[in-house]
Amino acid sequence: MSQTKREQVISHIRYLREELREMHLGIKEDDLFPEPGELRGLMAQLEALLDLIEGNTKIQSKSEAA
Repeated sequence: MSQTKREQVISHIRYLREELREMHLGIKEDDLFPEPGELRGLMAQLEALLDLIEGNTKIQSKSEAA
C-alpha cells in the first residue's frame, strides 16, 4: 500500500472512530439514538474506505474479466 493511500486510510479510520465514539456516548449517557442520516453517512464513509482499500483489486478483477 502506497504511503498516500495509507495516510488516506488512517484519516478515514480516525474520522469514523470519532464519529462512532460520539454516537456511543450519546446513546450511553443521554439515551439519544443517532439520526438515520448520520448512520447513512457513516455507512457511506465505510464503503468509501472499503473502495479505497480494495481499489486496485477491483480494477484488476474487471480488466481480467474482459
